[in-house]
Amino acid sequence: VQLVESGGGLVQPGGSLRLSCAASGFTFSSYAMRWYRQAPGKGREWVALINNAGTMTHYADSVKGRFTISRDNYKNTVYLQMNSLKPEDTALYACNCDSGLWGRGTQVTVSS
Repeated sequence: VQLVESGGGLVQPGGSLRLSCAASGFTFSSYAMRWYRQAPGKGREWVALINNAGTMTHYADSVKGRFTISRDNYKNTVYLQMNSLKPEDTALYACNCDSGLWGRGTQVTVSS
């Protein structure tokens, strides 16, 4: 039973990245999924939520209009498309399942 994130990296301000979170060992399609992030020296911040069917999404005000959460229940994967990235988006991004399971995260660094 695990979640494994990928897709992080170094990107310039204004750039884009697509994060993936691959799930295994449980019935992925039964659970809502969330993305969180934690910047150095700061607390964990909720970023986005998608329901189990992929028909409802919610976003933190700080990313609304720039980030898009989606999922593919056939591939057991949830995604976070991040556009118009800002230096303040720099953080460790982790996915979370409604069951309480967490991934280890993928680092996103936005810098010129």
